[in-house]
Amino acid sequence: MAVVEELLRTEADGAISFGNHRLDAKAKVEDFEHQGDLLKVKTYKSITKLEKNGMFAYESVPGTSVNHFVEREDGVDFQVEGDEDAQITVGLEDDTEYDVFVNDANIGRMKTNLGGKLNISVELADAGEVKVRIVK
Repeated sequence: MAVVEELLRTEADGAISFGNHRLDAKAKVEDFEHQGDLLKVKTYKSITKLEKNGMFAYESVPGTSVNHFVEREDGVDFQVEGDEDAQITVGLEDDTEYDVFVNDANIGRMKTNLGGKLNISVELADAGEVKVRIVK
């Protein structure tokens, strides 16, 4: 897996890929149309953030590169890469429990806050690509 040089793109399977954790300066793409939604990404080595229709969808600190990000009715799937371990926040349904899997290992059942945000820590340093699946 590599960084997303164009910062935000649609994949052949309908997923999106976004972020470039190797940029020294902030970069962004706004008003990117994807399946009837408008997406915005801001990214560089310190943070990567995705908004969908002006609403929070994803954030990582420090920045990450995300491939094959797919939102489903029951959760989200994506593959993530970064140079350092990251704190990742995903926007889901408010006050709802989800099972979280990292590289197919169940790391537990977690509950979103009233704003629908779910926070997870992912070990990325020297890990290459890490698969994340969050399921209601």
